Amino acid sequence: MSEKQLLYPGYLGSIAHYAVVAQSDAIVFETASNFIKQSYLTRCYIATANGKQTLSIPVLHGKEKGKQSLKDVQIDYRNNWQQTHLRSIQTAYRSSPFYEFYEDDLLPLFQKRYKYLIDFNLTAHEIIMECLQLDIPSSNTTVFELTPTLLKDRRFLIDAKKDCPANFDAYYQIFDDKNGFLKNLSILDLLSMEGPNAISFLEAIDLSTLK
Repeated sequence: MSEKQLLYPGYLGSIAHYAVVAQSDAIVFETASNFIKQSYLTRCYIATANGKQTLSIPVLHGKEKGKQSLKDVQIDYRNNWQQTHLRSIQTAYRSSPFYEFYEDDLLPLFQKRYKYLIDFNLTAHEIIMECLQLDIPSSNTTVFELTPTLLKDRRFLIDAKKDCPANFDAYYQIFDDKNGFLKNLSILDLLSMEGPNAISFLEAIDLSTLK
C-alpha cells in the first residue's frame, strides 16, 4: 500500500486493524470525529475458555446532550476496570507460548490512570507497535472529513458489530478445541499465540476484500 491509511485508534485493536497497519507506509488516526458508542474505541475481544469475551472501557458521558467529541471523552474509573481487564487477559493467555514476553510492556496500561480515552488508546497503539517491532509513522487528524480525498479510508474497521470481511488463515488458539477458531480478536491474541511470527501473519492477510 502506498496510500496513507486512515484509521481510528481502537482499544488494543483488532487483527484486521493491525493487518492494515502492518501493510501501510504510514497511518493517520482519526481523532477529530465524534465519539462512536459500542465500537472498538472502547472494547476489544479476547479468547477464553468460555468463548469470546468482551473487555469494555467505561467512559463518562458528556454533560451536554447529543454527540460528544472523541478527543473530549474521559475514562470512568469509578469501578476498577483496569484490574478486571488485566486479570481477564492474564487468565486467558498466561499459558500461551508468548504472552509472558509482552506482559511487562502491557502492564502500564492497567496501572496508570489516563484521563482521556484518546490518550489511552494512542499509548496502547505505541505499546503494540513495540511488541510487533513495527516502525510505521503515524499522525492524527485535526479536521474531520466525511470523504477523505488523500487518504485510504479504513475507519469502518472501528465498528465492533460488523464481521470483518478479510480472509484469515487460522492459527492455533489455546481454547480452539472448545471454541473453534475465533476470528479477528484483539491483536493481543495473535501476539500471545504467534509471538515474533505475528508480523508475518499480518502481512499475509488479504485486505482486498476490505471496502
